[in-house]
Amino acid sequence: MHTETIAIHAGNLTHSTTGDVTLPISLSTTFFRDEDGGYPGGHMYSRVSNPNRSALEKVMTDLEKGADACAFSSGNAAGMTVFQALPPGSHIIAPDDMYWGFKKQLQSIFEGILSIDFIDLTEISEIEKHIKSNTVMIWVETPSNPLLKVTSLSAIAGLTKKHRLIFACDSTFASPCFQNPILQGADIVMHSSTKYIGGHSDVLGGILVTAAKNGLWDKIRNIQQIGGAVPSPFDCFLLLRSIKTLAYRMRGHAENGMALAKHLSAHPKVEAVFYPGLPSHPQYEIAKQQMSGFSGMMSILVKGDAKKIVNKVKLFAQATSLGGVESLIEHRASVEGPDTKTPQNLIRISVGLEHIDDLIADLEQALV
Repeated sequence: MHTETIAIHAGNLTHSTTGDVTLPISLSTTFFRDEDGGYPGGHMYSRVSNPNRSALEKVMTDLEKGADACAFSSGNAAGMTVFQALPPGSHIIAPDDMYWGFKKQLQSIFEGILSIDFIDLTEISEIEKHIKSNTVMIWVETPSNPLLKVTSLSAIAGLTKKHRLIFACDSTFASPCFQNPILQGADIVMHSSTKYIGGHSDVLGGILVTAAKNGLWDKIRNIQQIGGAVPSPFDCFLLLRSIKTLAYRMRGHAENGMALAKHLSAHPKVEAVFYPGLPSHPQYEIAKQQMSGFSGMMSILVKGDAKKIVNKVKLFAQATSLGGVESLIEHRASVEGPDTKTPQNLIRISVGLEHIDDLIADLEQALV
């Protein structure tokens, strides 16, 4: 089936006695056993599994062309579960501009437990120099946050297979509509489902999808079920509702994103536009090869005071997060704090689904 059809039908797991077309919300925390101690409905306790969560995991598995999925209460919880599943003393190679939430996790929560090299993963020839005897994983973020770097998935897959490493990919900026890392050799795909998958800035969540059910995946599933950082049934219901329109929303985000990127790239107050769909992007050819669309995420370098610009917008919401129907803007360095490596004149933009003329007009008046 095509993506649009999978998104609408893959999560329809149950046939209720009342004939619901949309999966009802199952709020029960516990489920009946039969006389033999089994669970005829397939669920025992809601921390372990729930009908709404199972439906969400099924549709995300199918969208990412994987073997199984685990849903979590946030994207950070999803990523942290992968790191928790690694043996103590493991070495990870991660991008130098890794999402700051994961970078903070690795530098604080996993300090003394895991070791990490943060390097530029777009420089493929340099990666092998950092592989050590205890290296177990390469974590890729493509496109990256906030510099929109694009890493070659096929090249990383070649390295990880050669050295028998785990290949994990944060594909949040692309969504399953525009990029399927498992088809290009990734072992695990991560999404902050708070973003494009949720799409309405009203639900928190994270997703892991695996290419194969193996020992690592058993550890991840165990941490999910025993650790308990799981989304509520209502959160899963909201995500399933949103996924049904994901493919169509992503087309709108990509159309607006491309139009705004082209406009800003010609603006005299803009030094640079980081958007993978522009031929001027350093990894444009790689992006074309592994992505079918470029979503609505971009960053720009401005001439002048970036903080003043984000304070002048009227239609864009100055707020953290991304992937919602409303356009968001932020001075990213302020969010990341004093130790950020993000340029002070960088503005990150999440292009929403408003009319493009209104978005352009708002930025025009702010850039004056």
